[in-house]
Amino acid sequence: MSNKISASDVKKLRELTGARILDCKKALEKSNGDIKKAQQHVEEKGLARAEKSADRETKVGYIASYVHTTGMMASMVELLCETDFVAKNEDFRKMANNIAMQVVAMNPKDVNELLSQDYIRDPEITVETLVKKLSGKIGEKMVVNRIIRFEVGEK
Repeated sequence: MSNKISASDVKKLRELTGARILDCKKALEKSNGDIKKAQQHVEEKGLARAEKSADRETKVGYIASYVHTTGMMASMVELLCETDFVAKNEDFRKMANNIAMQVVAMNPKDVNELLSQDYIRDPEITVETLVKKLSGKIGEKMVVNRIIRFEVGEK
């Protein structure tokens, strides 16, 4: 293993993944400085961390809404987490808003269908993976609890 991991490489990996500095440094050491391999390692570790928090209670959260530019469709998404600190987190709220946009665009019938859909902003991952990635990055359990979609003229 290379002990000569530069601070700029750690910074670059942190910008790519949002992971903690120590996690970035360890991933770079494990991958002998290969940024792509280190990024993959950090993401896998984040997903594993998300799985470990699966039995925790989610009591707080954020309700995001999205109205399509036509004004003809809208949605609301309730995204839960463990603490009010995370509920106020910019990344958490941005993800909730993006999921609300997904609901308008893809019209899932329920949360399970939504979670299994390819994420419209990155078809390489599902919505469930998107949530798990941020959960692993932040270290808290996150749950898409409820969704609702409205379309003008719909009953």
